[in-house]
Amino acid sequence: MTTATDATPKGSAPGSTPGTGSAPATAPGYAPGRTLPLRVEALRQLKRRRTLVMGLILALLPFVLITAFAIGGSPGRGDANGRINLMDTATASGSNFVATCLFVSAGFLLVIPIALFCGDTVASEAGWSSLRYLLAAPVPRARLLWSKLAVALGFSAAAMLLLPLVALAAGSVAYGWGPLKLPTGGALPAGEALLRIGIAVAFLFVSQLVTAGLAFWLSTRTDAPLGAVGGAVGLTIIGNVLDAVTALGDWRAFLPAHWQFSWIDALQPQLEWTGMAKGAAVSVTYALVLFALAFRGFARKDIVS
Repeated sequence: MTTATDATPKGSAPGSTPGTGSAPATAPGYAPGRTLPLRVEALRQLKRRRTLVMGLILALLPFVLITAFAIGGSPGRGDANGRINLMDTATASGSNFVATCLFVSAGFLLVIPIALFCGDTVASEAGWSSLRYLLAAPVPRARLLWSKLAVALGFSAAAMLLLPLVALAAGSVAYGWGPLKLPTGGALPAGEALLRIGIAVAFLFVSQLVTAGLAFWLSTRTDAPLGAVGGAVGLTIIGNVLDAVTALGDWRAFLPAHWQFSWIDALQPQLEWTGMAKGAAVSVTYALVLFALAFRGFARKDIVS
């Protein structure tokens, strides 16, 4: 006599649809949308050593600059023609010090945490041979990527906020709380300066979404976390080099690196949005394409590690 259980094809769970590889439809309590909760993934990433080391580096940078100014003397001399830049106004107030920290770190340092958090997230699971076990839990592939991407972007945003917040606190203690002295002349009241700096930080995060997309896509293509992180950083550097090639002319406008310092337009007497809007559009466009490629490729990828 053949029972329902005996009729189930070998290797399939009772109640599942043969050949689909899906979880049993009658599995009690199983809900694909509740697998790998964001809280669980965030705690896993928070406890990792690279997260703590990256946070420590970003938090220490303002103190390194304060020490450098204390040893070398306050800037403010300007060039031979008397023109000054953000570095020359670094010690004018706490808000000026924040702007200086952003200026010295935007081109490279702030790229590292975004590439690290987004490039390491999936590749590290493959490198540890735990990715297939997560999918066998079962966590749907799209759900796994969404959880990891959301947490990676959350940590990236936190890293982007950590530097200016520490710089504001340390700079205000070291140089006082006051208006933002503008290199072009004049000053912004302290309250308005904070708003402008907030706009600058928001643009910096949006402008780095292309790096996040590139790192995340590479993370789904390789089992080597360093390859994903290094590849994203390396291609970002190549973009900066190409932007320096003036012979490319108007083609440079399609490079995200061309707009990376547009946030300085927020620190002008009159707020200028044009450069930041163009830079955000370019970065978001590239990022959406790269995120889509990551999801499409991972859905079809054979997971062997």
